[in-house]
Amino acid sequence: MRILGAGLIAGVALATVAQAQEPLNKPLSVIDWLDTQSDTTAALPLPSEPGVTTSGSVPEVSVGPLDGAAPQRIGLAPPSVTGLPDTVWSSSSGRALAHAIETMPTLHLPALQSLFYTLLLAEAAPPATDADIFDMARVDALMDLGALDPALALIEQTAPAISKAHFARYFDMALLAGTDATACAILRDRPRLSPSKAHDVFCTARAGDWDTAVLLLGTGRVLGLIPDATAAALERFLDPDLFEDEPALAPPTEPDPLVFRLFQAIGTPIPTRGLPLVYANADLADTAGWKAQIEAAERLARTGALPDNRLLGLYTFRQPAASGGVWDRVQALQRFETALETGSSTAVSLTLPTVWSAMIEARLAVPFATLFSEQLNTMVLSGRTADIAFEVLLLSPLYETAARTFPSRAVQRPVLAAVAGGAVPMSLTADGIEGAILAGFRDAPPDQRIIETAQSGALGTALFDTVQMMDAGGKGDVARLTTGLATLRALGLEDVARRAALQVLLLGPQS
Repeated sequence: MRILGAGLIAGVALATVAQAQEPLNKPLSVIDWLDTQSDTTAALPLPSEPGVTTSGSVPEVSVGPLDGAAPQRIGLAPPSVTGLPDTVWSSSSGRALAHAIETMPTLHLPALQSLFYTLLLAEAAPPATDADIFDMARVDALMDLGALDPALALIEQTAPAISKAHFARYFDMALLAGTDATACAILRDRPRLSPSKAHDVFCTARAGDWDTAVLLLGTGRVLGLIPDATAAALERFLDPDLFEDEPALAPPTEPDPLVFRLFQAIGTPIPTRGLPLVYANADLADTAGWKAQIEAAERLARTGALPDNRLLGLYTFRQPAASGGVWDRVQALQRFETALETGSSTAVSLTLPTVWSAMIEARLAVPFATLFSEQLNTMVLSGRTADIAFEVLLLSPLYETAARTFPSRAVQRPVLAAVAGGAVPMSLTADGIEGAILAGFRDAPPDQRIIETAQSGALGTALFDTVQMMDAGGKGDVARLTTGLATLRALGLEDVARRAALQVLLLGPQS
């Protein structure tokens, strides 16, 4: 099962969760939901008889206040999409889940990124305690990954006007997404939610009340409620003609979303390269230059925050007029795509090595494989081109077909073929990372603490812990690599385990 972010991270491949084809050496099922998920009717209740009482006594009724906010089901991907049980969060502490998210290292293996997205977007019953803390941690993590649209959609589900803290986060996202008119409308109705006096000035001007905005700016500046740099940007936003002959403002090194938006509005956009990743979304707009769009798309694609097809569309938008750097990748991909369209094996053989080297160097090999694996899977190739096509298939959702399409390559590289097929014979041996991976698919025990956590019902906590362990393994810790793979498989994440292992084998440790 391939999971799509329901139009929110459209095209981003989220992890297959307990739905992969059963391997020959099937891992032990350690939690109850794995034993029943293949039979979706097993959990359906049978029709029951009408309730009948055997006495006339009045049952005891519990009461409680209605003024508190009940935990909500927050998420963009329901259990039918993620494959996760509805109780994935309910037996874990929301604060503990939030801590697991906040301490998650930067993930470089696309298979782990996909699993992490699945967990961040999963809709399920909320944790019994501190559900709001958990939901805000998910929103913040999506922002860190650059996934602005799903972060905005997620916080909108939490009722962003419920508190000043929620609204401040929401307003920041709206400013970066260009939907600040909606945020300003909320602020006009509920001024107590205002994140700052500068936001009041901005929204008052957006509503067309320029005189009041000028008055608010002057008052806020005199009272020290608006920083000088922000006030200077607001002045030019309110009356650009007044500063027509003045030199442009020096861009701040660490702008907040409001200042970033103001600099856009006054015609001096701040470069996003040195800013947090979420700011790169601004460079995807049509108003940005093509080079800036491509570079932003590459940065976002590396974290899984951009659909692969969006990246391809920018690569092929027009012919590059320069060379070097990003333009060499653009030219190599365009030539390869043209060769594919001709159906000529010779043309593909001339272009695939160059574009593959460029994509590996740019850390975009997996998006490339996802985009072009189907076409390469139908071609008759040989020599170096067949070697590369074999690797492309192994890094794509079609990894199980690689050995059938290129049988001689599978014989030459038996570890890759065994992992892709999910059947690791005892006779196959290797050293180093290859040996660690083979052990993870054969007889290595999973992490007992994580398994006990999952068996206790705290599956969400167990999954986050497994991602962290596997990430350490993918960065070169061979002991954790073996245990991480065994644990993924014991939790039913066979597809994630295979894809992560193949990515380590083909791309090397990702640090």
